[in-house]
Amino acid sequence: MGAVAVQEETFGELLRRWRQRRRVSQLDLAIEAGVSSRHISFLETGRALPSREMVMKLAEELDIPLRHRNRLLVAAGFAPVFAEREVRDPEMRAVREALGTILAGHEPYPALVVDAAWDLVAANPAAGLFTAGVPEELLAEPVNVMRLSLHPEALGGRLVNLAEVRARLLHQLRRQAEMSGHGRLAELHDELAAYRYPGVDLNVAHVPGPGDILLPFRIRHGDRVLSMFTTIATFGTPVEVTASELAIETFWPADEETAAVFR
Repeated sequence: MGAVAVQEETFGELLRRWRQRRRVSQLDLAIEAGVSSRHISFLETGRALPSREMVMKLAEELDIPLRHRNRLLVAAGFAPVFAEREVRDPEMRAVREALGTILAGHEPYPALVVDAAWDLVAANPAAGLFTAGVPEELLAEPVNVMRLSLHPEALGGRLVNLAEVRARLLHQLRRQAEMSGHGRLAELHDELAAYRYPGVDLNVAHVPGPGDILLPFRIRHGDRVLSMFTTIATFGTPVEVTASELAIETFWPADEETAAVFR
């Protein structure tokens, strides 16, 4: 039997999918792009072809990730615009130096860098807290930070407030999968949602108290419970695919006892 040809999505199909993902009407997109809604309709049905500038304009208005902007350009018959390099490539030296400075500067607290699929790119020594005692198979590259966070044999088995953290992380993953179009995130969400924790009630609803500000990660560490919250930073105005997808997650002590343990 001959090979089955895979039909690539057309520019119009991709544009419609991103517009619907962003919950933007043809009229609203047309107004933002400075064209008629009829033109947007014609682009989506293939009755009109976009210029390179129009592809870029529509992608900007829909806040489409750079990786997918390249796909839109190719589907419209143009060459990709945004380069994609490995973090270790010589051209990425400034990015590596910035990441290294941030990771080192955050010590003695944990900090790590992840890509768009939450695979670990780099970490400082304090982040070893999260991998201590974790089975080797979960530490095989690429190490996935979300998987480590919820796997029963990793942090998922050490989180005191597992139900609350799990609900937030699964919601975050589902939302990211919907907004980014990243297929691996949807698969990862389903995998993590299927984890089982015997004896743990996952339906516990957390009602924030009057003194609550952030939902902490409360992790068992020996005979202590470490309480931490996180911040996430990204590069501003990236024009390279890999740099646009990197995120720096820094962990901060939520109480003085946790701060003292790290110090």
